[in-house]
Amino acid sequence: MHNRKYKNLDDLLGSNHRAGAFFESLPSYVQEMIKQRSGNIQTEHELRMYAENIVQGDK
Repeated sequence: MHNRKYKNLDDLLGSNHRAGAFFESLPSYVQEMIKQRSGNIQTEHELRMYAENIVQGDK
């Protein structure tokens, strides 16, 4: 489910294979920045939006 809430990033990545595959496809610096906010990321949508914001900042 795209908007199911999880406790944190680790719970999301461990329970949602699509979110985990997306996370693994990201550059390592993006993964590290996301990990710094892991407590604030509770849905796949939040993960994708946060990653998009990081990448957009690089352009």
